Amino acid sequence: MTATSIEIPDIGDAKDVEVIEICVGVGDDVAKDDALIVIESEKASMEVPSTVNGKVSAILLALGDIVNTGDKIAVVDASDSAVDAISDVEQEVPQADVKDESSKKEQEQDPTLTAAQTPIETEATPIGAGSSVYAGPAVRKLARELGVDLTRVNGSGAKGRIVKDDIKAFVKTTLTGQSTMAAGTGIPSIELPDFSKFGPVEEVPLTRIRARGAQNLVRSWLNVVHVTQHDEADVTELEQFRSELNSEFSDRSDRLTPLPFILKACACSLLEHPYLNSSLNPDLKSLICKKYVHLGMAVDTDEGLVVPVIREVDKKGVQEISTESKALANAAQDKRLKPGDIQGASFTVSSLGNIGGTGFTPIVNAPEVAILGVGRMAIKPAWMNGEFVPRKILPLSLSYDHRAVNGADAGRFMTTLVSKLADIRKLVL
Repeated sequence: MTATSIEIPDIGDAKDVEVIEICVGVGDDVAKDDALIVIESEKASMEVPSTVNGKVSAILLALGDIVNTGDKIAVVDASDSAVDAISDVEQEVPQADVKDESSKKEQEQDPTLTAAQTPIETEATPIGAGSSVYAGPAVRKLARELGVDLTRVNGSGAKGRIVKDDIKAFVKTTLTGQSTMAAGTGIPSIELPDFSKFGPVEEVPLTRIRARGAQNLVRSWLNVVHVTQHDEADVTELEQFRSELNSEFSDRSDRLTPLPFILKACACSLLEHPYLNSSLNPDLKSLICKKYVHLGMAVDTDEGLVVPVIREVDKKGVQEISTESKALANAAQDKRLKPGDIQGASFTVSSLGNIGGTGFTPIVNAPEVAILGVGRMAIKPAWMNGEFVPRKILPLSLSYDHRAVNGADAGRFMTTLVSKLADIRKLVL
């Protein structure tokens, strides 16, 4: 048997994620890919699986801990054959006792450091694992490096948790005397009146996903030059074909919804209009055009909006896309998404389905440059062959970053998309 340390895998740009469930205990037998813990980021709740078969010999974190990529989860005693390419357990060192020697030596060797480069206080108050301060290991490390007393920092995270932005804001405020702005947006916050003077109220805390999602929306709205373009697709023939296919399925769970057709049509259209499948370089001098088509699919859950990603949609058939989208939607609802399930999208589709709405302005999911909003299908009269006939019309709303996509590019993309939805035979071309 070999003791194997299981770590948090690469979770992309997500940081300071919270452990919301521990799925195993010491002594439990686990198989490879069995869930060890469930973590929650601003985008989704996701399971972190075991990388080996074996028996759990130690749990290295607790419920509510804040973790990041590379943090250790547990020790699993695995057979040697199951431990390929995985390092043995490393000696655990409490992070509260680790010192940043390179930073300390740099300060000792350079006595010319200005006030803005030196710690806020001459010595940070040590915050141990048993402290009442609610902060994760990465945040505590940053506080030690900057000489910040965490007991003086107000946390803006869930349940008053201190995040890195809180420390940075504290440093900036202390050094410059500037007042802090709302949520780091650089604009004043809106002061609320005492609503209880007007009637009964109840303050309901946002879930972590909703709270972080709100911050992401603010960031995208402030940084992206939004333009929204509306159009309608005649999907009468598509709906007739879908109905014929569904009549062949005895199991309702196998039946096709309009969504996989929309996703497939988007993927094929993006291949013809690559500017919408790109990201804008922060220097505003180039576009990063992706050679893959991974589509984000907005899913409404009790915890908030989650966007799992379907990969290489352009290379998959409608039935395969349908099966995968349903599996991801169910995993999102059940908090079973893995870190890789919410990473890598190059374009997003947000569909209201039958909920309602003839059009809306979806906010671009930066660093993507475009997002498609799909409203409720309706029967409308259309002039054909000298008479009005009823047709099934699907409203579409394309929001895009005008810095990367101009109106003509967006118009041509929408024309291509509408054409493919109107005649699904073009999806195989």
